[in-house]
Amino acid sequence: MKCLVTGATGFVGRALCERLSTNAIDFIAISRSGGTLVNGQCAYALDLEVSAVPPQWLAGVETVFHLAGIAHRDAAAHTYEAVNYRATLDLAAAAAAAGVKNFIYLSSVKAMGSPSGADPRSEDQCVPATDPYGYYKRQAELGLQVAYENSAMSVVVLRPALVYGAGAAGNLQLLAKAARAGIPRPPELGGRSMIAVDDMAALLVALVREPAEGFHLWIVCDGNSYSASKVYALMQSALGREPSRSWLPLWVWRCACALRDLVGRNPRGTSYIKVFGSENYSNTELLAAVNWRPAYSFEDTVEQIMRGPGTGR
Repeated sequence: MKCLVTGATGFVGRALCERLSTNAIDFIAISRSGGTLVNGQCAYALDLEVSAVPPQWLAGVETVFHLAGIAHRDAAAHTYEAVNYRATLDLAAAAAAAGVKNFIYLSSVKAMGSPSGADPRSEDQCVPATDPYGYYKRQAELGLQVAYENSAMSVVVLRPALVYGAGAAGNLQLLAKAARAGIPRPPELGGRSMIAVDDMAALLVALVREPAEGFHLWIVCDGNSYSASKVYALMQSALGREPSRSWLPLWVWRCACALRDLVGRNPRGTSYIKVFGSENYSNTELLAAVNWRPAYSFEDTVEQIMRGPGTGR
């Protein structure tokens, strides 16, 4: 069994490559800048915006994990189009021509557009995405479905919710910094689905062990909804502190989020929505189709997360 992994030095990519190595599964690793993985293996440097995967790298490959993409950074719309959309379809076409049996694409729940309420959303509850990241992820999903719904190469599209774990950077940093500073907890508001990076990697390997035939699209989350207040209390406990009884008024958190948006050059309101918004998803279809179950919750991994430099993305 031989695999190819794009985005191998990214957050999910490193976890996947480590698990593939542990399971003695041979793989070729690719990333934009190259680098060395946990097992000492080197990743080939390849920028998918300007270069295609050489055909010889696909020779003998049974499964392609396409994790590479541009996310959570200030990029032009044409860059998202080139990397997250066109490079995805180009790689899938090259994989099919090379006789690859399985193509697994890491999309995002952002492809579903913005939620309109707090109820968990299923795979077909999509609205047009207004940001280029979500829009071109959705275009890649649709392009794969049209091209490979009835092809010999099976295609699985995964839409993970917020992926968290030690070593990632992103949306939970504001809460982590506040917890370390001893700031009173945020008010109980909102809630969102998440998935541990180790569970994400385990699912990807499970799809190698038991490939799914045909075209499939599944949401990936652990089935829980985490409010900012709940996450904050778990972070405080991980730091050896009693969860604070007092809470900081919402307007103070709004100001902190607005300042973070200003410093990070994010659209106004971005950080507040990510921390206090409601973004819940259902994993019912995935659990019904695949012999995989989430092994972790945020509570199980929060101590490891708080020891690391980052807290999720």
